[in-house]
Amino acid sequence: MSYDAFGDGVSFVSAPLELEMEITGPLACRLFVSSSTPDADLFLVFRVFSADMREVVFMGAIDPHTPVAQGWLRASHRKLDPKLSTEYRPYHTHDRPRPLEPGEVVQLDVELWPTSIVVPAGHRVALTVRGKDYEWQKSTGARLSNFKNELRGCGPFLHDDPRDRPAAVFGGRNTLHAGPGRESYVLVPVIPPKR
Repeated sequence: MSYDAFGDGVSFVSAPLELEMEITGPLACRLFVSSSTPDADLFLVFRVFSADMREVVFMGAIDPHTPVAQGWLRASHRKLDPKLSTEYRPYHTHDRPRPLEPGEVVQLDVELWPTSIVVPAGHRVALTVRGKDYEWQKSTGARLSNFKNELRGCGPFLHDDPRDRPAAVFGGRNTLHAGPGRESYVLVPVIPPKR
């Protein structure tokens, strides 16, 4: 699946849950990605949708429209520390950027924030892989007096400065790859129901 590297990306949505599901702990994702440019920024969003497909958001520490969990990774910073990384917490060294060769498929292990939520039966969970910061809505009217950005789901801290994300380096098309030898997954800490 390909998407605009500065765009809304793609979403993978579950079937409606047959039973309520508790998710408590850290999340992690493994993806296999290529880009038409020398680098790619991936913005991952773990989301919940109601039975009628309305997104369920929460009051976050700063933003009143926060999804269940988010994670970010710049592909050139994919190098893992083997001593500190665990299955549920990939730890990136950030010590030596490794640019992409356009079209080269690389493995990316992305940490998503820990969470704790009980998702009702009939709801759906989803993973969205984006090329830009999460937006609950294009406009919410919510602002903090000391920040210039409107609060649209990921707080006032945005990754939209063209000096940090020049189109020549980040603005092409990203492709997610899957199949034998490229098994992608989202590690979700599901707590078994009490009997």
